[in-house]
Amino acid sequence: MSSSESANEIKARLNLETSRIHWHDLQTHYARGQVVRVAADTDLLNVACELVADNKSQFEHWLASGKVGDVAPDLARAWHQNNTELWAVVIAPWVLVQDRADGAMH
Repeated sequence: MSSSESANEIKARLNLETSRIHWHDLQTHYARGQVVRVAADTDLLNVACELVADNKSQFEHWLASGKVGDVAPDLARAWHQNNTELWAVVIAPWVLVQDRADGAMH
C-alpha cells in the first residue's frame, strides 16, 4: 500500500476494478494456481485491500476459517460445467473470485 493512498482510496479504486467474469475466462489463471476463492459472505473488497496491504495475519485467519482459499477441483468442475459468472478483482498475480449466485453481496 502506498503511503499516498489511504485504505478508503484503495478500496474505492479496487471497487472500480471489480467486475463479473465467466469461469471459462479464468481457466489460464486457475491452471497457474492464481485464483483465490472468497466466500460469498465475506467482503471481496476488504479481502483485496488486505492482500494489497500484505496483511498475513488476517489472511491466515481467513484461510483457517475457510473464508478464503483455493478453488477445490470439484468446485472448479462445477463452475466450468455451468460457465459460472463470478465477481473478480485482480491483485497481480492473484485473481480473487466470489460466487454471489446465492444473492450474498460484498
